Amino acid sequence: MISVNRNGEVWVFAEQHEGNLEDIGLELLGRARTLGDTLGVKVGAVLIGDEVKRLTEKLCHYGADKVYVLEHPLLEHYQANSYGKVIYDLIHKYEPQIMIYGASACGRDLAPRVASAAKAGLTADCTDLQIGDHENKDVVHKNLLLQIRPAFGGNIIATIINYDRWPQMATVREGVMPMPEPLTARKHEIIAEKVHLTHDELPIEILNEHKREKKVNLKASRIVVSGGAGVGSKENFRLIWDLANALGAAPGATRAAVDLGFIDRDHQVGQTGTTVRPSLYIAVGISGAIQHQAGMGESQKIIAINNDPQAPIFDIAHYKVIGDLNEIVPKMIKAIKARV
Repeated sequence: MISVNRNGEVWVFAEQHEGNLEDIGLELLGRARTLGDTLGVKVGAVLIGDEVKRLTEKLCHYGADKVYVLEHPLLEHYQANSYGKVIYDLIHKYEPQIMIYGASACGRDLAPRVASAAKAGLTADCTDLQIGDHENKDVVHKNLLLQIRPAFGGNIIATIINYDRWPQMATVREGVMPMPEPLTARKHEIIAEKVHLTHDELPIEILNEHKREKKVNLKASRIVVSGGAGVGSKENFRLIWDLANALGAAPGATRAAVDLGFIDRDHQVGQTGTTVRPSLYIAVGISGAIQHQAGMGESQKIIAINNDPQAPIFDIAHYKVIGDLNEIVPKMIKAIKARV
């Protein structure tokens, strides 16, 4: 078990693939910077791979004071056994008080393994991370990581704390934390750690990697038009595509619409999909459950179209259109095309 070290650093797992940093690590460095400044401690990035030291400068620009570099030919490709071992050894040596991972396929696989080895707690799919105090049996625990996430099917927002099993660890989905502005003048320290690995410690050998590119880049879209189960059918979902095409927008969807087969999962917005912050978000036939709001609630402008005046989506919408989407959406498309 790792000691409770209140002077420990705030760490971020800097995920990289084929020598390219993933956005999620850079996003998390922005929040780690805030957490570290609040606690008065350094922010560290943990960079693992083979010949990846050239990536340290970018991590510094996005908020890292220190970059812990673990390079080895056997770390070229991600494997839970090898990555988990070197991270646990690093944690045991330096005793950080917080470590954050992206809730990517890699992070979701790696973080529980490290938490188990360290006998520490782990909160998955957080939507916010803050520093605060907690009182337990008349004992006040100061400056803990408040790990905030929806719970019980999204019916409540839970704040989870860990005051005695450190490091405090959490995963956060891509897009939940805003990307920080890089500061090129920031200085950093590189700590190159020696890695001791053998082929015997890797249970599998990776011969080839095959990746499928996503069909849509929701995060980069300035306008997103999303449909929910209320659209009614896959055929009727054509209205969402037509409205998106008219606006030059990306088509999105709720999990319910995806599960019903209206559209591919790459288009899913929400707690278990992509988090977006577009200039304009149009929600069509979406009730607005908290899981969906978690993925689009910070959009600059939200237009909601629904025939239920009590739909929760109207609580966060800037513009509310109550009526039949089959009448409203075609009129919107016609007006947009006429204006163009």
